[in-house]
Amino acid sequence: MSKKHNFSAGPCILPQEVFEKSAQAILDFNGIGLSLLEISHRSKDFVAVMDEARAIVKRLMNLNDDYEVLYLGGGASLQFVMVPFNLMKSENGKAAYLDTGVWAAGAIKEAKKFGTVDVVGSSKEDNYSFIPKDYTVGSEYDYFHCTSNNTIYGTQMKTFPKVDTLMVCDMSSDIFSRQIDFSQFDLIYAGAQKNMGPAGVTLVVVKKEILGKTGRDIPSILDYSQHVAKESMYNTPPVFPVYASLLTLQHLENNGGIAAAEARNEAKAKLLYEEIDRNPLFETFCKEEDRSLMNVSFRLLDESKKETFDNAWKAAGISGLNGHRSIGGYRASLYNALPIESVQVLVDVMKNL
Repeated sequence: MSKKHNFSAGPCILPQEVFEKSAQAILDFNGIGLSLLEISHRSKDFVAVMDEARAIVKRLMNLNDDYEVLYLGGGASLQFVMVPFNLMKSENGKAAYLDTGVWAAGAIKEAKKFGTVDVVGSSKEDNYSFIPKDYTVGSEYDYFHCTSNNTIYGTQMKTFPKVDTLMVCDMSSDIFSRQIDFSQFDLIYAGAQKNMGPAGVTLVVVKKEILGKTGRDIPSILDYSQHVAKESMYNTPPVFPVYASLLTLQHLENNGGIAAAEARNEAKAKLLYEEIDRNPLFETFCKEEDRSLMNVSFRLLDESKKETFDNAWKAAGISGLNGHRSIGGYRASLYNALPIESVQVLVDVMKNL
C-alpha cells in the first residue's frame, strides 16, 4: 500500500525516518537485545535519551540554563490545571487569559477553579474567526495565558503582547514550526502529538525562578518543582513517546532547524491559501491576517459538490482532511513533516473540482 497524504490534525504525520528508527527500537534498542518498550527508565540507555531530549529543546529554542525542560504525561489538557496550580497565588490569585478557541476556553474553565480569571480578549462571539489584539495585561495578574495556534478554526498569533507579568503559552499545534523569541515566555507547554511526536507525552519548558511562589500546597505529581528536581523522571516517564519525540527533534535539527522548517511551512501554506482564494468554490473560516501556517480550515461554498470533492480527495490518497466536528468543512494540517508534494496533490484536486 502506498503512503497516504496525511493531513490529520493530530496524532499527525511524522518523518519517515522517525517511524523506521522507532520501529527498530521497539524490536531491539541500541543493540542491547531488549525492546525500548521493556527497558528500565533508569537504565543508562534511556537516561541518555531523556538527557538529550531535554537538551535539544533548549538548543532549538536558543534558551539558557534558566529554563528547565520536562516531558510529562496527561496531555496539554493536564497543563490547563498544572499552570494555575503552580503559578496562581493561593490568596487573591488572579490570571489573564486570551480566548481564541476551544482549547483556550478549556484552559480558562480549569483556571477559574483556582482563582479569578479575567478574559482580556475573546473572538468567541465571531466564532473564533480572528485573534483579538486590542488588550493590555498589567502587573495585577499572576500570569497571562495564550494559545499560539488554534487547530479547529485555523488561526495563529503572529506576534505576542508585551505584558507586565509572567507569560504562558500553549504551543501544542505549532511548536518548532516557526522562529520565535522563546525567551519572552516564562512557561511553554505543548502536547507532542500535533507537531513533534506521538501522543502520550507533553513538553513543558519553564523558567525555574518562577516556581514555588504561590503559597499553595501542590500535590507532588502536579508540582513542576518536583519534576525539575528529578530531571523529568519524578515518576516513570512515557518512554516510547519521549524517544520518538527526540528522533523528531533530531530530524528537525539535522534539516536546517526551525528556520528551514519555517520556510518550508510558509511555502506549503502559500500554495494552499492561494488556491482557496483563487477558487470560487472555497473560502477559509478566519480573517486573512490571522491565518495559520499549520492548520488551514476551509469550507466548500457549493454543497452540491461535496460528494464529488470528498470522493476525489480520497481517491487521490489524501487522509485526515475532514474538519473538526464543531465547525465542519475541511482542515488541512501542514505540520513540519508534511511534504509540499502532498499539498500540491490537494491543490490539484481542488482545481479540478
